[in-house]
Formats: sequence, structure tokens, C-alpha cells
Amino acid sequence: MMGITNYILLFVIVFNVIIFGHLSGFQNISLVFGLDTQLNSSLPPSISQTNNAPLELLVQDFAVIMIIATIMLFITHKLKQSAVIGYIIAGMVIGPYTPPFSLIHNIDTLNAFAELGIIMLLFVIGTDFPIKRLRSVGRISAIVAVVESMGTLLITFIVAQFLGFSYFDSLFIALALSITSTAVTIKILEELNMIRDTSTTLLLGISIVEDILAITILGILQSVAAQEGDMSFVNIITSVLIVGAFIGGTLIIGSRIVPKLVDRISKVNDYAMILISILGLAFFLSFLAKSIGLSVATGAFLAGVLIAEAKSSSVARVITTPLRDMFAALFFISIGALMDVYLVPSFLIPALILIAVSVASKFFLVSGILSLAKYGITTAIRTGIGMSAARGELSLVVVKAGQDVGAISNSVFPVLGVVTILTTFITPYLLKLGKIVKFPSDSVNPATTTKSDKDDNSASNSNNA
Repeated sequence: MMGITNYILLFVIVFNVIIFGHLSGFQNISLVFGLDTQLNSSLPPSISQTNNAPLELLVQDFAVIMIIATIMLFITHKLKQSAVIGYIIAGMVIGPYTPPFSLIHNIDTLNAFAELGIIMLLFVIGTDFPIKRLRSVGRISAIVAVVESMGTLLITFIVAQFLGFSYFDSLFIALALSITSTAVTIKILEELNMIRDTSTTLLLGISIVEDILAITILGILQSVAAQEGDMSFVNIITSVLIVGAFIGGTLIIGSRIVPKLVDRISKVNDYAMILISILGLAFFLSFLAKSIGLSVATGAFLAGVLIAEAKSSSVARVITTPLRDMFAALFFISIGALMDVYLVPSFLIPALILIAVSVASKFFLVSGILSLAKYGITTAIRTGIGMSAARGELSLVVVKAGQDVGAISNSVFPVLGVVTILTTFITPYLLKLGKIVKFPSDSVNPATTTKSDKDDNSASNSNNA
């Protein structure tokens, strides 16, 4: 514990030396760190909006981001907390809204890093969703995912409107809070030795459908928002058709070409060629998505799905994972930096209310449907807890996508930042509580196993294979 304390103390000392030097007028400290000391701007302090920032400032911004992120990642690792918490806090430390000055010179740097992070993060997530795996999802998982996602979205939207958020702020907040962070949840379930539990199998199936729904709804919301927020019936139908055509066309045409092409390139046994080829596909589809008013996340995710269809998809996943880790870190840090920390106290209570509402909605909808489907109470409750706990990567992608099209206000970032940090922190404790839950009446008689059980067990076997 002393080691952790020493690292925290070192970080505080270094940060305070910078602050002291700035406030005392010691320009040499500012010069050493290359810090801009303009405090009187009406824009976020020390931020240059120009696109012609010198290369050395870009390199310095990147260096600051990675150094602060390393320190925070070490601290969260020692405290056995999720890296996402460390990354967001690191972003808040270096961001333009943190007093007394920003450690970042150009806000465009943050947005560029966030965009790259979204593409890499969603691409690698997509590689876990081959089309055959989507087809193997059990019927009950699909039903639960649709009902709980749409139900949570609707309930959270109504509550957000009641709390005074604007129409589009409420929509993007509701969508963000309807998505479970599978990465965080599965990692904790592995630590609890619950990965082979029936509830975990159900959770994986539900999460697959939920993620697909989220990407689709995000595309529709962005398309509507890009049309100046016109929510007329014609515009909504047009947006649905655009999203459907892009997703359907990409999967139908791409699945006939991309897997064969990737497999042929893989035979060369040149990792550089494989990496450049698949990244080219990811950025190309991201560009196409953005050019028709959708999020780059949609294009990157679909690129990952197409790569997953190739026989050599495991190779592609392995060589892109390090890039995913780095750019995902940049994404979460950028989200933290774009949060106005002054607004956090004002939106703390609304954030807590939204957490309570979304967690309760997911829990009761998931556990209720599974109970009606003749699953045991223990399985239903454990699955409900697992699906209701964490919010993470996709939730933050939704918020960033809303910002990209100018659909949301600055207040949404602090709300989702608080939600992500708090839900990620409490998730281990909720899942441990779920592990304790066990009802004696839930002993399963093989003769009474429902068809839904068989569907989901076959899905699980297909996924494990």
C-alpha cells in the first residue's frame, strides 16, 4: 500500500509544481513543459483552435497524454479498478477545462485521437461478431435483448426529459445507458469463475444483439440529427432506409469479397501486409459511413464483422489488438479531457438518478422475461444483474458520435463520465452479490429443459468453438 501512496504523492507533487510555477509566474517551468499560459480566453483555457499547430506541439500533446495515462493506469491497476476509470480521470487532468490551465495545446488533437480510437475500438469489437455467430444467437436471447434495450431506452429517455435535458440530449443519453459494457462485465465474471454459468451464456447472447441494435439506432439518430433534427415521419423513414441500405449492402456485398481477399493476403505470411490491408478496409468503410452522415463507428464495426468471416480472422485479431489497446486508451482519455469538470457537481444528482433508473429497468426487464421463459430464479437474477451493471466503451462512443454531428450539449459528457466511472466501480460488487444469490428450488431437471435453453446452449457451443 505504501508503494501506491508514493506514486500518488509523486504525481500530486509534479502536478502541483507545474501549477505553482504557473501561478508564480515562473516562465521557465512553462517553457520546459511547453505550456501555454493564457488564462483570460473565453474559450477553454490554453486551447488553440487553429489547424496549423506546429508538429512539436502535436508530439508534446501526445507525450503528455501517454505519460499521464501511464501514471493513472498504474494507480488503477494497483487499486484493482478498471483501466477505463484511470483513462477518464487522466483525460480530466490534462483537459482544457481543468484549472488552472490545460496541458494540451490543441483541442483538435483530442478530437482526432478520439476519432481514431473509435475506429480501432469498434473494428476489433466487430471481429468478435462473425455473421454465423449472429445467426447462432438463441431465440430467447434475441427477444430479451430487443425488449430490455428498447424498454430501457424509452424509460431513461422519459426520465431524462423530466430532469430537464433537451430532446436530443435525452435520446443520446438514453441510448448510451441502454448498452451494457460487455468487456468490463465478462472480465469480472472470469475472475469470479462464472464464465461457464448459464447466466453468462445468456448474457453473451443478449449482449451480441444489444450491440447490433445500438450501432443501428446510433446510425439512425445521427442521420436524423444531420438533417437539422427534423423528426418528421419522412426523415425518420429516410434515415432508417439509409442505415439499412448501408449495413445490408456492406454485409451482403462485402461478405462475398472481403473474407476471400483477406485469406489470400494471409497466405503471403507478411504481417505488415495483412495489417495494412485490414486497416485500409476499416478506415475506408468508416469514411463511407461518415460521408453519408453516419458514425465512423458503424463503418469500423462492419469492417470488423467482414474480417471475422475470413478463415484467418484470428490472425487479424491478434495483430490489431495492440493498436486497439493504444487507440482505445486515447479514446477514453479524450472523452475525459472533453468533459467540463465544472459541470460535474451540477449534474451529479441527475447522473445518479439516471444510473438508478437504467440499472433498475434492465434488471427487472431481463430477469422478468427470463422468469417467464421458465428459467430458474437464480439464473434470471444473475443475468439481470450482469446486464444492468456496467456502462463503458459503446456508451461513450454514442456520446462522442452525438457531439460529432452537433446534436448534444456540453452537459452530456460530464453525465456519461460520472455514469461510466460509478457503474464500472460498482460492477464487481454487484456481480459478487449475484454469485451469492442461489435458490434451492432452481435445480434443473433435464427432462424439463426448454427449447430456449437448447437454443442458447447451442449458441454457446458455437461461440466457444
